[in-house]
Amino acid sequence: MGSSSSSEKLFSRERTVHEILGGGIVADVMLWRKKNVSVGIVTVTIGSWMVFETLAYTILTLVSSVLLLLLSILFLWSKSASILNRPSPPLPEFHITEAMAEEASTLLRIHVNKLFQVSHDIAMGRDSELFIKVAVSLFLISFIGSLMDFQTLCHTGVLVVMTVPAFYERYEDYIDGSMVFICNKAKELYLRFEIWAFPENKKLS
Repeated sequence: MGSSSSSEKLFSRERTVHEILGGGIVADVMLWRKKNVSVGIVTVTIGSWMVFETLAYTILTLVSSVLLLLLSILFLWSKSASILNRPSPPLPEFHITEAMAEEASTLLRIHVNKLFQVSHDIAMGRDSELFIKVAVSLFLISFIGSLMDFQTLCHTGVLVVMTVPAFYERYEDYIDGSMVFICNKAKELYLRFEIWAFPENKKLS
């Protein structure tokens, strides 16, 4: 880890990458601190992508086939165990508690309300900078979507999540310095564009 001050870091953040990612098991996996799990996820992702591409499988077909195979094995295991007086498959009981459902609904409500607020601000013309950011983001999503199908996009997304945070953490100081420089230049260009496109705002201020 580098020793750069918060003013030299992207978005002037003070937390580490591990803390930003939640500081738990998920962060450990994404930053390759649990290498066996990380390698397993990357291997499964690449392997499943090769299955989709070579055998022309779809996500629905693959999931259905895997579930059918798994349920068949467990069913035959349970039946043979009862006949041979052997222990049944060690399956834990899965259930969603009321607290988990409430937490998920609260989190969903917060994000949906933020999305509605952003959409309202853009529609009312209150934030030109926000409009440009959203427009560029939607354009990039549309452009990327035109280059690959949904399955490939999902696999690529998993590989990006498993590689970019770890790469960023390793070269954090160099990337932050470069990005801060680029952001400052972008702000200068945006101010020039705003003065050129909205000269009335400059007169009012």
